Amino acid sequence: MDYSLAALKLFCGQLRSARQDNSTSSSANVLLGILFQRAWLQGVLISGSEEGRFLLDDGTGVVELSLSSEFQPQDWKIGLYVMVVGMYNALPVGGLPLIKCRFTR
Repeated sequence: MDYSLAALKLFCGQLRSARQDNSTSSSANVLLGILFQRAWLQGVLISGSEEGRFLLDDGTGVVELSLSSEFQPQDWKIGLYVMVVGMYNALPVGGLPLIKCRFTR
């Protein structure tokens, strides 16, 4: 991960416009001309599972959260308002944007 790149505070709906940047060797994305790898999102959990996968809705769209196994919070429930920062993976065709989170609060 390149920490010199921005961690953008975004709405879920904005991630649909982000594109992978092929001009750099890192796995960077670009949105409105800004290179980034990490996204900062806030919203309500609308779905969850034991495998560390959750769906987060901020009112503009939905993203999938993937939490690393060592940091899966035990108290996350549907309806909980959360803030996450994680690595953004480019949108798969027909899928939801994915944020890989290593640590959450």
